[in-house]
Amino acid sequence: MKKFNKVYVEITSSCNLACYFCPPTERAKQFIEVEQFKHVLDQIKPHTDYIYLHVKGEPLLHPKIDELLDISAEKGFKVNITTNGTLLKKAKSKIFMKKAIRQMNFSLHSFDGHPHSTDRLQYITTILSFAKEAVAQSKMIVSLRLWNLDQNNATNVEKKRNREALEIIEKEFGLDYQIEEKVVPGSGVKIAEQIYLNQDHEFKWPALNEQEDEGHGFCHALRNQAAILTNGTVIPCCLDGEGVINLGNVYEMDFSEIIESNRANELYDGFSRRQAVEELCRKCGYRKRFG
Repeated sequence: MKKFNKVYVEITSSCNLACYFCPPTERAKQFIEVEQFKHVLDQIKPHTDYIYLHVKGEPLLHPKIDELLDISAEKGFKVNITTNGTLLKKAKSKIFMKKAIRQMNFSLHSFDGHPHSTDRLQYITTILSFAKEAVAQSKMIVSLRLWNLDQNNATNVEKKRNREALEIIEKEFGLDYQIEEKVVPGSGVKIAEQIYLNQDHEFKWPALNEQEDEGHGFCHALRNQAAILTNGTVIPCCLDGEGVINLGNVYEMDFSEIIESNRANELYDGFSRRQAVEELCRKCGYRKRFG
């Protein structure tokens, strides 16, 4: 039986922002129902103890996220939430001190990625205030993400924007150094107990209309992760936001059978040979990070 480090469970395909780096999904906008969520967790329980409430969409939009977190705790799951953080004030009462939450990831690059963002200081200080309060009262880990570097580490505009954001963080935590001096792209730096800052290069979502390469490389899809979209479609990784590699539907088949299907095993075996057998995978640059 395959065991995964994590399974991504998309609880909504809707988002409150329109960031340039995140193409909007062509799938129907929907929210997972409570009973559907329970079904999904029961299906994946033999395969993992960790779920990430994200593929596309903004998880804090879900009106019953508090109930979903309680269900996750009851079923023994540890939850990671990736959010743009803009709805934190409204959603705080629903997520604060929830037992299931292991880690909160805040995509700070969403501020500059969304064309109508205003008041960077208030945006970041709201997130930092939540982070400080949460880690003081729980074992929650907080990751502050700036994933907007280009391959030359950043354009002058990006450097200026990032410096403004990092300066706010440095002042808030009383740091006696500039974060850029310690952080390495692709990894993070600890800025306080249980709080980390991560910088990385901007990645491009794979799509069938992109140019295909020779297909060499490796991916952890179906090796340490799988994902389930709001509509029940099982996909091999968190970057197949449109469900192109549709392995089956968890509302119609057992998850255990889906991940052992011929298509799933061919993908897995292909990457064991360092070869992408799926068209979408041959158009995904993320694969090249793993050699």
